[in-house]
Amino acid sequence: MTPTVQLAHWLADAGSAVAFTGAGISTESGIPDFRSPGGVWTRHRPVMYDEFVASREARVRYWRMRVEAYREFAAAQPNDGHRALAKLEQASRLRGVITQNIDGLHQLAGSRRVIELHGTARIVACIECHREWHPDVVHARIDAGDEAPDCESCGAPLKSKTISFGQAMPVGAMAEAEMLAREADLFLAIGSSLVVEPAASLPRLAAQYGAKLVIINRDPTPLDFRADLLIRDSIGLTLRTLFHAMPSPPP
Repeated sequence: MTPTVQLAHWLADAGSAVAFTGAGISTESGIPDFRSPGGVWTRHRPVMYDEFVASREARVRYWRMRVEAYREFAAAQPNDGHRALAKLEQASRLRGVITQNIDGLHQLAGSRRVIELHGTARIVACIECHREWHPDVVHARIDAGDEAPDCESCGAPLKSKTISFGQAMPVGAMAEAEMLAREADLFLAIGSSLVVEPAASLPRLAAQYGAKLVIINRDPTPLDFRADLLIRDSIGLTLRTLFHAMPSPPP
């Protein structure tokens, strides 16, 4: 029995399966991993949240990096991995997707329950009054010379609705993710290095509460020793094969 077929049987028997995704699932959509050689974080120093709030110069650097990063994925489309997870949720095989990604591709693929631990780059919001804009509207202001745009309503800085270094994690999203991890009997960690905390604690939490832990990732992770199943193949191919290998429900 191949690892993917084994996983299909586990998934068919699971009462509460959860997927947890990182940047690796989106690289097959042409979105580079920010941390990989040539990624945006190798070309720009990340701006800490406190810097962003305190310094216009830091906000100029932030927006220069954010516009560049957004343009790298704005036209990207979901790949086989995203689509397979959406189909598994629609078939009531997955309770939902917890993601570290900010690209919105799970929703575009049709996933309904998506917990975005690090926010989304598809919305820009005021950090004070929380009014929201589409990124294209704000980027047009930047292109016109407004290098660090402020809110038209209250004058506070605008920021991509993503979680920056040093910024508090979204309380509601973390609470929901931890609940799903505790209740899971099968936890799929897909395309994540499993080193960025606190998100990386979720697979450990699921395993501690008795879930089978499956890691699908190109490279080794610090949690490989805890995994019940390791798959090193292409994520898109693996998840597409997984969906088609699922046993048919009894009549």
